[in-house]
Amino acid sequence: MSERIILRAGEALVAGGPPNTASEPEVIIGELDGPVGTAIATLTGDQVVGHSRVFALLNTDIMVRPVTLCVSKVSVTESKYTSILMGTVQYAIANGVLDAVRAGYLPKDRVNDLGIICSVWLSPGVIQAESVDHKALFEIQRKGMTEAIRKAMTNEPSIDWLLENQDKIVHKYYQMGIDGKI
Repeated sequence: MSERIILRAGEALVAGGPPNTASEPEVIIGELDGPVGTAIATLTGDQVVGHSRVFALLNTDIMVRPVTLCVSKVSVTESKYTSILMGTVQYAIANGVLDAVRAGYLPKDRVNDLGIICSVWLSPGVIQAESVDHKALFEIQRKGMTEAIRKAMTNEPSIDWLLENQDKIVHKYYQMGIDGKI
């Protein structure tokens, strides 16, 4: 019997594409008969205006395994934002989950026993953008999801790496504040 996966957490940032395409998913992964399963059931049944929770789908009526619940980090108030979040981004997250199974980050023989909660970030700038590069957005969000899962399942970054690099890393927005840019 393989080791139980009670709760793993991971995040990733993938940027560098066209405007409004950056990906920054945060994931919680665990057994459905544990705290993650309870959280998925609770979040699914307790919808909040502006922060809808939806399953990751390849298309309507085709949910991925492990069951993955997408939760928006940004309040959703505009139909354009909703359409992109619940279309291109949801589709990318679903593909990222399957990529993680294919890569072996998630055990294929346990996909029906695991669940994922993904806090999804989509730039609010997509609302005012004249055009959005949906292909780039899809690829970047897909890559971000796969990477967040990989980091969660491999416990990255390690505590040793964090302790060694703590004083070398400065948060981007902290530095912008120090520099008077915020």
